[in-house]
Amino acid sequence: MDTPLRSAEWYEGTDRNAYIHRAWMRRGVPDSAFQGRPQIAIANTASELVPCNAHLDEVAQSVKHGVYEAGGIPLNLPVTAPGETLVKPTAMLWRNMTAMNAEEMLRANPVDGVVLLGGCDKTIPALLMAAASVDLPAVVVPGGPMLTGHFRGEALGCGTDVWRLSEEVRAGTLSEPDFLKSESATIRSKGHCNTMGTASTMALVAEALGMTVPGLAGTPAPDARLLEAAHGTGRLAVELIAADRRPSTFLTKASFHNAIVALAAIGGSTNAVVHLLAIAGRLGIDLTVDDFDRIGADVPLLVNLRPAGKYLMDDLHRAGGFLAVLREVRDLLDPDALTITGEPLVSYLDEARIWDEDVISPRGEPLQKAAGIAVLRGSLAPGGALVKPSAASPHLLQHRGRALVFDSIEDFRDRIDDPDLDVDADTVLVLRGCGPKGYPGMPEVSNLPLPKKLLAQGVRDMVRICDGRMSGTAYGTVVLHVTPEAAAGGPLALVRTGDTVILDVAARRLDIDVPAAELAARAPSAATLDGYAKPVRGWERLYIDHVTQADTGADLDFLQGSSGSEVHRESH
Repeated sequence: MDTPLRSAEWYEGTDRNAYIHRAWMRRGVPDSAFQGRPQIAIANTASELVPCNAHLDEVAQSVKHGVYEAGGIPLNLPVTAPGETLVKPTAMLWRNMTAMNAEEMLRANPVDGVVLLGGCDKTIPALLMAAASVDLPAVVVPGGPMLTGHFRGEALGCGTDVWRLSEEVRAGTLSEPDFLKSESATIRSKGHCNTMGTASTMALVAEALGMTVPGLAGTPAPDARLLEAAHGTGRLAVELIAADRRPSTFLTKASFHNAIVALAAIGGSTNAVVHLLAIAGRLGIDLTVDDFDRIGADVPLLVNLRPAGKYLMDDLHRAGGFLAVLREVRDLLDPDALTITGEPLVSYLDEARIWDEDVISPRGEPLQKAAGIAVLRGSLAPGGALVKPSAASPHLLQHRGRALVFDSIEDFRDRIDDPDLDVDADTVLVLRGCGPKGYPGMPEVSNLPLPKKLLAQGVRDMVRICDGRMSGTAYGTVVLHVTPEAAAGGPLALVRTGDTVILDVAARRLDIDVPAAELAARAPSAATLDGYAKPVRGWERLYIDHVTQADTGADLDFLQGSSGSEVHRESH
């Protein structure tokens, strides 16, 4: 190897520091472990409190075998993982902390490269943010989706069918005992959500960026081929050191262009927008929220997966997988964007085939002709807001209705099922105080449950507006990521019940029909202000003091950009 290994700064020499570093790491390993062999960290987000990632210790073992086989030394590095299904108030609160944890530990330790193991929603984005900032050779192994569960002969999509079935219970069309019987069938195997939720989306988007071995993303968690690919990725990690192939050497604006095209073609989660913006911010790449509309708006939806379609992730895998989707939109991809292997992404598409056209539609017969995420602006969202047309009701994409405002999620839950609530199908539900600063952490509450009395009337969708996020498994005509958020002084804080809200997705507008002077003269109500988070210590306080808005990735302002891998001082 021509370039000295970074780890040699710890292990080479005869002085006291080198002695300490080797002695404490020895514990049964031979002398050769410290003599010119690349040290590969396995940034492992496995945790029994993150059920989607609980199997990553097994994946890590396969990575280790590959690293050893290629002459490297693998080292398991546990990384704090926020589990989407369990942590309160929201996993998004800790995405930046996970990124900071991984970045600092990679920089501080004698490692030459890293394999990133993630699955659950925030873990792959956080690991990519860290890898971009420390800029060591890095490659992702996604943990993979779970297998499809079935209940009474019907496939269940975790997340999507929870939202659907729970609304049927509230509507009185499904009994609570029957709803609960489906619980044990929903999660059939290890792995993350099997819908095109955030976890699946970010695994595929990581591949579109070029950060995984092409063809790996979307492999189901129980599939033996995942372990085979993990083994191969371990071998590749050693090769990356010799080639000095770091994220900054191949991740470019073209990489993000391809990620946005892929996001639209798969009908991916709106959460990918805030994550990609944060990753780009760590790389110093000029990516804006408007790029998602400019690049992705007219991309056809080709993947028939819930929540925008019918099937689930293991169906996508058997139908040809992600590369088959990309082959259909090859002309929209940037051919110069490289992958972790050093080869262009488009070079891996020649052999891809669609084996089930009901799951992956050919380009000429898309599910929707233009289904990318739309970016809205107007008097209610001067910094932008998002809507996902592929998951919305077409008749609501141009809508004018009276606002019904909720000052917090608690206010919403207290009132939404009140039989005397003044609401009809044309009403626009507005929830505020759910942005990065306000909640804190920007929770997945924007896909608000509909009023019980309207569900009983057969209503299944309404326009909903919020400064928070929506689960990637969710659906509906939901306008979210409204920027600036209410707690940051955005006009959402000034909306009153009875105001007229105008949504026009085709025109990319979100407005409130209130004169600008009148709106400017208003002040947030006491109830609105009372709903904002007011932490006095710890991570929450640090977070709300420094978190940026959704349109720049909701990262911490002092973490944007890269600090590299250099460490300037010794530890002894």
